[in-house]
Amino acid sequence: QYYDDTYPSVKEQRAFEKNIFSKTHRSDSEIALLDGLTVVYKSSIDLYCCVIGSATQNELMLTAVLNCLFDSLSQMLRYRGDTWGHTWGHTWGHTCGFWKNVERRALLDNMEGLFLAVDEIVDGGVILESDPQQVVHRVAVR
Repeated sequence: QYYDDTYPSVKEQRAFEKNIFSKTHRSDSEIALLDGLTVVYKSSIDLYCCVIGSATQNELMLTAVLNCLFDSLSQMLRYRGDTWGHTWGHTWGHTCGFWKNVERRALLDNMEGLFLAVDEIVDGGVILESDPQQVVHRVAVR
């Protein structure tokens, strides 16, 4: 989600995203400076996610946002596809204290939860929450 007009058209946004991916997808680090922007990124199985701020933005805060998003999604998707047939509504209360892989397909099947989580973490580019437990709880209430 873009919070300013640095890349106003979809074409410019896609070109920017391709540039970020081409420069970072084979790197072992999780932070990069690219085109005057601070980029923190993480990948999991077939999913690649990044949080971008200005060059003066604190990379630890950007990393906290990224980790909060991944940990929140991990908790919300924790039991998807298990043999007991749990659904989101029944598993949001369960938490895990470790990194759980998030798969693209599970995320695409549950885009509403992703959008709600992003809305709870960031609003208009302002960081609101960095605790995944709180994000999961607030999304479950909605």
